[in-house]
Amino acid sequence: MKVLIAAGGTAGHINPALAIANEIMRNDPSSEIHFAGRKEGMEYALVTKEGYPFHHIEVNGIQRRISAENIVRNVKAVGHLITAMPRAAQIINEVKPDLVIGAGGYVSGPIVQTAAQRGIKTAIDEQNAFPGVTNKILAPRVDVVFAAMPDAVERLGVPDKTIVVGNPVRASMFTQNRVEVRKALGIPENTVVILSFGGSLGAQRINEVVASLAEWEISSNAKTRHYHATGSIEKSDFAALAAEKHIDGSDKFIISEYIDNMPEMLAAADLVIARAGALTLAEIAAVGRASILIPSPNVAENHQYHNAMQFEKAGAAKVIEEKDISGEKLIEIVKELLKTPEKLMMMGKCAMQLASPDSLKKIYKSLENLMNTPPKSK
Repeated sequence: MKVLIAAGGTAGHINPALAIANEIMRNDPSSEIHFAGRKEGMEYALVTKEGYPFHHIEVNGIQRRISAENIVRNVKAVGHLITAMPRAAQIINEVKPDLVIGAGGYVSGPIVQTAAQRGIKTAIDEQNAFPGVTNKILAPRVDVVFAAMPDAVERLGVPDKTIVVGNPVRASMFTQNRVEVRKALGIPENTVVILSFGGSLGAQRINEVVASLAEWEISSNAKTRHYHATGSIEKSDFAALAAEKHIDGSDKFIISEYIDNMPEMLAAADLVIARAGALTLAEIAAVGRASILIPSPNVAENHQYHNAMQFEKAGAAKVIEEKDISGEKLIEIVKELLKTPEKLMMMGKCAMQLASPDSLKKIYKSLENLMNTPPKSK
């Protein structure tokens, strides 16, 4: 079976796509899987690292906020839109897929739409409670829709062919040995490990408040080990902030640009401070970790806030909106949690109740059923 997967934009689209690809290969090693995405996007690095063939297609979203920079971006976006459909047709002609899967991001649009028009079997995966624009457009055109959350079913508009499967999480999330990972990292006993990040690009506000937290952790000699990822865009600004607060170079606060061993780091962690993207929450739930969630306010339909509130209502997380966050507020919450380690453990157990460990099995079974149905007329 030949499969073409289109995904791009963020790790929240790309990692679930890779998890689906790996599950297909695990069940059917004779399969041939290709990816389509932007070469300048992070999907190129992540996909090629896994060894899958990659086909470049350039698609960008229209920026709604008016500025000189966004006008230039929109001119480029219109140009890419004109060439996207012919390029999608070219990729499909090259790959000749039996199945096309869209996992989100603008690149999914032309690839999945072209495949559906040709009668090729198609599926999309929606990771959020509030579906993205591309998936809402594609949902009526595809054969199967995978939704992470029940709330997304009605919003996608095709309940008869939508299956709630949770968010697919890479298998390595479930196979880590916490004791061995912490030993390998040299973490002393009775040390609370904090893991913080703002996404692959970074989040300025999270970096600012985490820097304040790290300053308190070091000055108060709190029994913590803190790992923080700055993101690529915010890397240099955070380096300056860390130097200003004298938190760089400390063995209690380890700084990196990106966490490329997330399964191991989540296994080692006791507390996670992060945005509330669907993939982040799925991985936190998979390993059962307490979290402080700071939803991004710069997303469609404020969907990260709605994602996060499901965790807070379940007792799995503390949610602070970005407009309300400060270094002092974050320190106050962390202090309280450090005083009550049983609270951290309980939050982790509550998070695990929200996990979907069989998500990939459900997705593969549905794809297998789809492939066993008679072909569509072209």
